[in-house]
Amino acid sequence: RFNKAQQDALLPHVEDGSITLIGATTENPFFEVNPPLLSRARLVRFNALTDDQVRDLVLRAIADTERGLGSLKVVIDPAALIHIVNMAGGDALLALSALEALADLATPDKNGNLPITLADAEELLQRRVMPSDKAGDAHYDTISAFIKSMRGGDPDATAYWMLRMLEGGEDPRTLMRRILIHAAEDVGLADPQALVVASAAAHALEMVGYPEARIPMLEAAIFVACAPKSNSVVVTIGRVMDDLEKTRPEPPPIHLRGTGYKGAKALGHGKGYVYPHDFPDAIAEQRYLPDGVPTGPDPYYTPNDRGYEARIKARLEEWRNELERRRKERK
Repeated sequence: RFNKAQQDALLPHVEDGSITLIGATTENPFFEVNPPLLSRARLVRFNALTDDQVRDLVLRAIADTERGLGSLKVVIDPAALIHIVNMAGGDALLALSALEALADLATPDKNGNLPITLADAEELLQRRVMPSDKAGDAHYDTISAFIKSMRGGDPDATAYWMLRMLEGGEDPRTLMRRILIHAAEDVGLADPQALVVASAAAHALEMVGYPEARIPMLEAAIFVACAPKSNSVVVTIGRVMDDLEKTRPEPPPIHLRGTGYKGAKALGHGKGYVYPHDFPDAIAEQRYLPDGVPTGPDPYYTPNDRGYEARIKARLEEWRNELERRRKERK
């Protein structure tokens, strides 16, 4: 394991060809290997083996008399072989270690063979080992799949990725935070109840703990996946932040300023403020944004036509029409 300084020491020798460097890492080399050294290397990615490849390795190990178990006369039940391959999940080391352990535990039959039965394999390999990589690529790739399944409206994939991560040792609070975020980010005002359900699930996680909390957690995740979607709040944040960067931070209009502190009224604060409840539908025509912030056909908040937000859109349209009607009457 080379730290950054040790990697730097290798660089000139790699450059002049004094050494040929062959390295292996289970980490992301773009994070763990110095960029100058990485730029002079050829990067090869190794993926998990297929089931056929793992099965071939196990059979070769059984037959190989020099480097395998060929001299022990191991006889494996085809069903046991399938179980080993299935539980290995593409991990050759796990499959070969299981084979070796099963051979050590087997009792010779009358012909001197070492039989490996399905019952033996199931007893040894009782539970699949889920990939667990809480700080590496697998963690981020899997949680990305979970997030995108919720966003994409697939409850089956949402359930699969969430439970797979939990079985792999993922912190339930990490997943619960993602459910909370996406209840607001991806469902938002199309169904405000999504955030309520997610918040209740987060509370349940703290109250009952894991594994019971899987039930309310998955309930919330499926609710988010199946709810109508709207990212209008996120878009609104982006638009406002953009204007905050581009425009001067003007003070609030004089009619909106506070009047509850000493001297405020003497300064004219609140003068001209129109109380909305004095009007039909509790809406009043007055400027709420500061001077210098543009208003017009492109508002910050633009509701969509999905779910509850369609009602918000219709209400805002009614308010605009009412204000326009009042303006025409004044003319």
